[in-house]
Amino acid sequence: MTLKLTRRLSLALAASAALAATAPAFASDWKPSKPVEMVIMAGQGGGADRLARLFQSIIQKENLASMPILPVNKGGGSGAEALRYLKDKEGDNHVIMATLNSLYTTPLRTDIGVNIEEFTPIARMALDTFVLWVNADSDIYTLDDYVAAVRASGGQWKMGGTGTGQEDSLVTSMLENEFGLEITYVPFKGGGDVAKNLVGGHIDSTVNNPSEQLGFFTAGKSRPIATFTPTRLAAFPDTPTMTELGHELVYDMQRSFVAPAGMAPEAVAYYTEMFEKLNASEEWQTYTSEKSLAPDFLTGDALGEYFLVEREKHASLLEMSEQGS
Repeated sequence: MTLKLTRRLSLALAASAALAATAPAFASDWKPSKPVEMVIMAGQGGGADRLARLFQSIIQKENLASMPILPVNKGGGSGAEALRYLKDKEGDNHVIMATLNSLYTTPLRTDIGVNIEEFTPIARMALDTFVLWVNADSDIYTLDDYVAAVRASGGQWKMGGTGTGQEDSLVTSMLENEFGLEITYVPFKGGGDVAKNLVGGHIDSTVNNPSEQLGFFTAGKSRPIATFTPTRLAAFPDTPTMTELGHELVYDMQRSFVAPAGMAPEAVAYYTEMFEKLNASEEWQTYTSEKSLAPDFLTGDALGEYFLVEREKHASLLEMSEQGS
């Protein structure tokens, strides 16, 4: 009986060795051989830029990568520049891209020869939120006040945003359709510029992410009117949601990373592990809480499927936006 068990154990060990020899490499078997580009499909100063640079900072401080991660802004054409750049980097194991919802909307609006299904999903880190903001010097304190002021402006009300077809322009269209409003949409290079122009009195409202307006809010220069979230945000406990005010207006923005088509599986594993560790870091968990992001980590095929569902949803939102314009 002992001989039989020994023989079985030997056979099992031999089988395991053979399986290991043919199995794909794990993350520890591959490391970048040069600095890694972190492409940002937005300009400097906005939420996407600040968040990507926060990720880079945490990766560096926590020693999560064996080579430097270099943020590179390519925000031209509402992210079209970044999307084309990533497409042209097919098979490159040293490029990743920080995305936002223009991952879907830009290819839907403009024929740039990019199919996001070809990109390699790496990790979704969080869902960012949207808030309707006005200048703190205004007489607007409630949603009713806001709607009345927009109507009274006779089409002259200025909503700042980051470009037609971008997330904030879709939220603006949602407001126009819901309340029958006519709003003049004014595009800027990034969310940071939008926030500055609101407190500077050059525009009348924004739907900035909380992280883009939080500094001005803390300084008493901007005022949140309502959030486009399912529940109230902890950072703004006195600000109602659109839903609780009787309007089913909910919208969020994914903060994810993708890589070029054809990235080697072992490189995908390396970056996935890097972001898993980043997701578990205390600094990231604190940031999401303070900046009203919903941490929602997702990787692999599930993330790829999520992208396709969101692309269909945004195709409908863009159609609604175009019909209303």
